[in-house]
Amino acid sequence: MASVPSLASSVDRRIAAALVSALPEAGAADPLLRRSDRADFQANGILALAKKAKANPRELATTVVEGLDKGGVIEEIEVSGPGFLNITVADRAIVETLAARAADDRLGVPVNENAGTTVIDYAQPNVAKEMHVGHLRSAVIGAAMVEILEFTGETVVRRHHIGDWGTQFGMLIQYLLEHPHELDHKAAAADAEASGEEAMSNLNRLYKASRALFDSDEEFKTRARARVVDLQAGDEQTLALWQRFVDESKIYFYSVFDKLDMDIQDADIVGESGYNDMLAETCRLLEESGVAVRSEGALCVFFDEYKGPDGQPTPLIVQKSDGGFGYAATDLSAIRDRVGNLKANSLVYVVDARQALHFKMVFETARRAGWLNEDTHAYQLAFGTVLGADGKPFKTREGETVRLVDLLDEAVDRATAVVRDKADKVGLTEQEIVENGRYVGIGAVKYADLSTSAARDYKFDLDQMVSLNGDTSVYLQYAYARIRSIQRRLPDVAAQAHPELPLAPAERALGLHLDGFGELVADAAKEYAPHKLAAYLYQLASHLTAFYDQCPVAQAETAELRENRLFLIDLTARTLSKGMSLLGIRTPEKL
Repeated sequence: MASVPSLASSVDRRIAAALVSALPEAGAADPLLRRSDRADFQANGILALAKKAKANPRELATTVVEGLDKGGVIEEIEVSGPGFLNITVADRAIVETLAARAADDRLGVPVNENAGTTVIDYAQPNVAKEMHVGHLRSAVIGAAMVEILEFTGETVVRRHHIGDWGTQFGMLIQYLLEHPHELDHKAAAADAEASGEEAMSNLNRLYKASRALFDSDEEFKTRARARVVDLQAGDEQTLALWQRFVDESKIYFYSVFDKLDMDIQDADIVGESGYNDMLAETCRLLEESGVAVRSEGALCVFFDEYKGPDGQPTPLIVQKSDGGFGYAATDLSAIRDRVGNLKANSLVYVVDARQALHFKMVFETARRAGWLNEDTHAYQLAFGTVLGADGKPFKTREGETVRLVDLLDEAVDRATAVVRDKADKVGLTEQEIVENGRYVGIGAVKYADLSTSAARDYKFDLDQMVSLNGDTSVYLQYAYARIRSIQRRLPDVAAQAHPELPLAPAERALGLHLDGFGELVADAAKEYAPHKLAAYLYQLASHLTAFYDQCPVAQAETAELRENRLFLIDLTARTLSKGMSLLGIRTPEKL
């Protein structure tokens, strides 16, 4: 089905046409339409147009109103103040537009037919290391943007740029070579979670043992450093042992992502090692083009705008003086691969804001080299820090970084307790309590992250996250479940739109907000702003609460009114469910 134009876009087009008719010599004009507390919409564009044409804005506004084609969409329009237009849309238009949305599986949300290919770099854990709270935001924000972009028509390529290369692997591989059974699993794991825990336990044990030996035994240290050379040279035995570390780490990664209710595919994981064969050529191309120059033996790119404390330019070091390659070489090679081989138009990096300078330099270097241009852009979707209740970076009581699995397990435990407390009222089985506890707990963690602008820090407060009150995912999940409960109690009542019925104020407010879903999703995709979708959904649930207070469904005065209200809340449930799914959050049918 074709996308459904929103009422806002219909009103905007009509006023724009009236503006051109009233003042043709001015050409096309933007009505500057927005929602208003004085009417449904307010158009403010006449003031700028009148100033440009040296006309009286109020007289121009009056002329626009007189020549306006209301077309059954606009019920009332009045001139306010120096030339504002206050517009009220017709009740019938609201219901008919919502009915068209309800008839579409996509809820009338348009697909961008001209969308390109976006590579999203997110969820970047490190091989042989535990995932901690610092890995949460990249995974959650990135996964939401994948869903939002795909829903709006973009071809999305997922990339998990895991840390799977570097000097520490010499120590680990050499120790494993001398203790070959350290990564063996004791028995077949019963499930993915148990398997992941065992994998991480093995990796932790091996890392600590190899580090202790590296620090205390000079001969082992020498062998470990020689092993780094073998790894970089592609020695077959060394690479095979390195692969064991990668495979064992993936078992662990997948168990954590499963807890997060995220789907990570093996083909999406292309770590630092995936670009090794490109590094030398990347350096050669940069040096031959003059983008990078040799400075004290290192290959560097200099920028006038980036200077250190001493006032000297801070370079991007692509290759070190000893011949080793830095992160910049890998990141630039990845750009070449993503643009040249994957044919990406957009590159989105969901990476900690503290790496902003590095990525500014990398992107500018790629532009100078011609790998990024007007048709292909790169964007860092930078995120802030997860803070504890004290406003400082989230740590354990012992001052250690919080393990991600511990944080997720506690969220699920807290949420399960909340669900269990309400279980008797809605008739949940033990299986449903456990299942819903997971959906509520993980949803609470994701929503707390996504409801905050990515660039901002936020406090991790589980008590607030699993609350039924306030701006939480539980509030939204409960709103959805409440609608489904009403529908179960009215099995013989059809959810049917009745455009001929007048709408109560709460019905109008809910309907107009529902109609804005498509444009909101498009904005969230364009601006890489999942927090805007979260805010929309919270406002939708708030409108629903007001609707319940003022507009009874089961006790509606007539059968037609009951059907119309059931239609409104059914579309609300579908919109909540779709919006939450785009954020990676599930909506239980009973809660």
